[in-house]
Amino acid sequence: MTVDHEHLRHDLAQRSFEAPPLPFAFYGRVSTEDNQDPESSRHWQLSLARTLITPRGGAIVEEFFDVGHSRALPWQRRPDATRLLTALRNPRRGFTAVVIGEPHRAFYGNQFGLTMPLFTHYGVQLWVPEVGGPIDPDNEAHDLVMSVFGGMSKGERNRVKVRVRTAMASQTQLEGRYLGGRPPYGYTLKDLGPHPNPAKAADGKRLRGLTPDPQTAPVVQRIFAMYLAGYGIFAIAEALTRDDVLCPSAYDRARNRHRDGLAWSKTAVRTILINPRYTGRQVWNKQRTDEVLLDVNDVALGHTPIMRWNRRDRWVTSNELVHEPLIEQHDFDRVQEMLSLRARTATAPKRAHRSRHPYVFKSLVHCGICHRKMQGQHSHGVAYYRCRFPQEYALANRVDHPRNVIMREDILITPLDTWLVQGFGPLQRRHTIAALLDQAHTGIPTPTPAAPQGPTVAECDAKLARYRAALEAGADPTVVTTWIAETQAERQRAERLQHTPAEQETDSPQHFTEAQITAIVDELGDLVRALRNAEPERKLEVYRSLGLHLAYDPETQTVRASVDLAAHRWDSVGVRGGT
Repeated sequence: MTVDHEHLRHDLAQRSFEAPPLPFAFYGRVSTEDNQDPESSRHWQLSLARTLITPRGGAIVEEFFDVGHSRALPWQRRPDATRLLTALRNPRRGFTAVVIGEPHRAFYGNQFGLTMPLFTHYGVQLWVPEVGGPIDPDNEAHDLVMSVFGGMSKGERNRVKVRVRTAMASQTQLEGRYLGGRPPYGYTLKDLGPHPNPAKAADGKRLRGLTPDPQTAPVVQRIFAMYLAGYGIFAIAEALTRDDVLCPSAYDRARNRHRDGLAWSKTAVRTILINPRYTGRQVWNKQRTDEVLLDVNDVALGHTPIMRWNRRDRWVTSNELVHEPLIEQHDFDRVQEMLSLRARTATAPKRAHRSRHPYVFKSLVHCGICHRKMQGQHSHGVAYYRCRFPQEYALANRVDHPRNVIMREDILITPLDTWLVQGFGPLQRRHTIAALLDQAHTGIPTPTPAAPQGPTVAECDAKLARYRAALEAGADPTVVTTWIAETQAERQRAERLQHTPAEQETDSPQHFTEAQITAIVDELGDLVRALRNAEPERKLEVYRSLGLHLAYDPETQTVRASVDLAAHRWDSVGVRGGT
């Protein structure tokens, strides 16, 4: 048998030529801070990546491209970067290496040092055009070059921030230019012609400015006139709501979906009274964006932006009048003087105040009408809990709620402690254990609502997004911060309700033994017996450990109390590293 070696060599060469290319994944990023068009930047980075890998037999089989996310965000907080990190853990990921579009856009600060170990651990190469090929994790020169790119990225971002802020301050002070954002109540936007920047004008962008709104401008003038005449903020809100004048959130529902728009609130009236743009001058830098650590225990998670108010001496005001004023300057100054006389100035010394009578049921009492937490208040040495829901808005807002719902604290302590002690005390101990054991044997699962109450996680996330937008638009941080805190608590509750039913569907109802129930009751008995002669602060700790919830019904003057023993709420103690 003869073998045609020449034909065999040709066949092998042909097969090697037709071998599939090496599979690569591509990662790129661009955001508005880069001042580039996302699509053109995407094509540019892809072209650069293909130029690097194509001569070496590589081809891009999957793309990961983050658009609109700051480079300061770590990879774990970028959507596509997170998807890429997740793909690294999959042995069937479909690619053997990742090529970076531009390293100074992909890595910021020390992000390369936090990300490269993952690629090394999962055996995936990282290719960078500026390096000319794959990154060698053991090469000090490669590590130094990538660290330089991270530092350059951070420096570039800081320079952009300084240039932008300096330009905006100059445009406000010298030109009085409207720099965007929501126009204040009483004004609307008008077209002032093509944008002065030729490049932006070529893209069709127009310059806009403020002009009085025929419907809301008279309302602003009425608010200032009433305040100068001696009316208080609350009385002004009452009068506007009584006369069916739409409040700012009701007048512009498209941009105020995060507000209910029921009526005029005191906050809305005060915000109008302190806004200097009604004098015809443009004002900028009333708020600033601070970057704070997302988690102080995990610096690698990066920072999160928080809007904060600047002092008045840091506001930038235009030198000249740039739009039609609604209020004369001297009237505006008089209003500010009157407001400062009625409120404590920011420079006044603040003395730390500690209540002589701590609240025993702090944050545990809820109004039975609006289901909001009732606020503590002392009067003549007696502690009360009061719901002042109508005070948040005008009394004429047609909300079916009493002006004040008040509950006295001391008349509840003794009955509540008696109920808890009797239920878990020595005399009722056997009866309580038998009742719990009978409930467990009947297959009744851990008490959980049949249907989740309140908003879902997605609805809470949508609320939080609207609240952040409201802060950026210039809403009162004090009010919005309260909403954010309430929504975050609702989100945590929704997450618990979301996971609890899923566990009940997969697992059979939990059956406790008599020994387990006895141990739980014994532990709770120690907590309850501590209520007899405990200080108010200790009582509050015990109540919170029991998951106590109090709902006060003002019509029947009764309190419905419930405890949640489904989860271990008391502190655990670590012993030799264990818990």
